[in-house]
Amino acid sequence: MEFKKAMVNARHHFVFIGGLATALVIAFTIETRDFNQVLGNLTFETSESIPLRESRILTEEEYLWATTAWEYFDNNYQQNTGLVNSVDSYPSTTMWDTASYLMGLISAEKLNVISDGEFSLRMQKALHTLAQLPLIEGKLPNKAYNTQTLEMVDYNNTPTPKGIGWSAIDIGRILVPLNIMIWQYPQFNKHVNDVLMHWNVSEMIDQGYLYGSRPASKGDGFELVQEGRIGYEEYASKALSLMGRDVFNAMKYIDYLELMTIDGVEIPTDRRDPAKFHAHNYVVSESYILDALEFGSDSVSKIFAYRVYKAQQNRYDRTGILTAVSEDNVDEAPYFVYNTVFSDGKKWNAISDAGEDMSHLKTLSTKAAFGWYALYDTPYASLLVDEAKNLFDDKKGWYSGRYEDDGRINTAITANTNGIVLESLAYIQNGSLLSVGVK
Repeated sequence: MEFKKAMVNARHHFVFIGGLATALVIAFTIETRDFNQVLGNLTFETSESIPLRESRILTEEEYLWATTAWEYFDNNYQQNTGLVNSVDSYPSTTMWDTASYLMGLISAEKLNVISDGEFSLRMQKALHTLAQLPLIEGKLPNKAYNTQTLEMVDYNNTPTPKGIGWSAIDIGRILVPLNIMIWQYPQFNKHVNDVLMHWNVSEMIDQGYLYGSRPASKGDGFELVQEGRIGYEEYASKALSLMGRDVFNAMKYIDYLELMTIDGVEIPTDRRDPAKFHAHNYVVSESYILDALEFGSDSVSKIFAYRVYKAQQNRYDRTGILTAVSEDNVDEAPYFVYNTVFSDGKKWNAISDAGEDMSHLKTLSTKAAFGWYALYDTPYASLLVDEAKNLFDDKKGWYSGRYEDDGRINTAITANTNGIVLESLAYIQNGSLLSVGVK
């Protein structure tokens, strides 16, 4: 009788795990499919082997880097909600930055930066909060929340009771740590299931593509808009594919892929015109770094990531400017800049989210430097981390980077930078973070 009761109580776990098992078959099929299904008739080869770093125990210095990153999350933790501020001392967050916190939390546990007890308490509290968030039309998380009150807010942290819409890319990212919890920390299965039962993930997928929402241009309510460009679109889709969702069209490259030669390297760009589609086609380091750190890359993204890295190395060889570009908070207006290999028709373009030129705010990105260092065992990756390793406050965490123009430190300190530093170091020691069983 007791056994039967226990089986009934656990039924939702069995259903969820069964769905994930089925999804693994789907994901494996996607991973091993012929290149033609992803790239059409386009073929390419890499002219040299990719110098991937072998897993190893962290050095004493690297371990100190990890503890420095954790200072950020200690300082910005909100006890009453279990969330962490996106930016130092600013009580607001997005789903992307909440994912950076959860990935930093998982990484800190794997590296023994925090105790098992602290990890469990923090993770349980965060998942409990995610399962109770107010949602856009009761469907999906808003783009931003006050970390103290859980109110839906705009990007100025002003309360907006109806919200400002959801980001499919941000939600795709936060599903990565949720997948890790299911596979590697089964004691949290119920907590994760509670989150996924609260959110209606199907609302952001249509015909295999990802859709965000925004306030309707006419009338009340919200309208759906296709979201994601090459690099981010494929990355955000992977966690969804592991959950059995049909995101095949978002995961393939061929529909909009254009290879463009930048500093002697053919890199992947998105040929959708920003003027027509009203979305910028940034090529940055972050999406490719996260794909590798978390999923271990696939046969296509592994080559694309190395090409994006190699173009940055070649720019350094050509100009003498250490180059590690990504999207980053900056410590002056407009406070967020996309520093890119390519965007909006220009090589090495730095722009605001409104498309304004921000060339004077180009930076070497701390998180990109650490990410490339984690992935590649090369002299240039070592040069990057040698430049970045002093960009920290030992009581606050890692700064976002260093400005190219005058060498000033970009003193913005964020969850995303510190989370990716922790992820990078956990990758060096353990390999890709979303791995199951023996490699």
